[in-house]
Amino acid sequence: MKKNLRKIQIIGFVFTGIAGVLLHFLYDLTGKNTIVSLFSAVNESIWEHMKLLFFPMFVFAIIEYFIFGKNQKNFWCIKLIGTLIGLMIIPMIYYTYTGILGINADWFNIVIFFISAGVAYFIETLLFKQTFLPCKSPCIAFVVLGIIGLAFMIFTFVQPKIPLFRDPVTLSYGI
Repeated sequence: MKKNLRKIQIIGFVFTGIAGVLLHFLYDLTGKNTIVSLFSAVNESIWEHMKLLFFPMFVFAIIEYFIFGKNQKNFWCIKLIGTLIGLMIIPMIYYTYTGILGINADWFNIVIFFISAGVAYFIETLLFKQTFLPCKSPCIAFVVLGIIGLAFMIFTFVQPKIPLFRDPVTLSYGI
């Protein structure tokens, strides 16, 4: 199981990386389709880049659940922890490097995405191997992931006017 777990998590990282890159361009490629905007990036804000990590990880978690998650007591709690860690790393690294260097480099933003995905899947893999993680309610963890997904969709159309939601290129918010 441990060898298969590692392979599955690596496949998840690759899936998330490919899907995240595709989702970055999908909104423009579909002529700014409103339905596509719900799960793909509509601008270059940090929030929209976090969306590119969340939806592929969530979709892969659902696939992974049917592969081995049904037999894993802590599955949804571990997926929630991994996803939250990945989502936190994106703004942490972005605001640290742009604050220190005073620049916004597109190539490094891509690196941040892959670092975040890699750390998230690595942490998940470590947690799957542990026995001490108590998961009182996997259903609540799954619901929290759903609420996060819903927040990404809602904030596509209605954004707080804070830097996390501001497109650094156009200085606009949302669509």
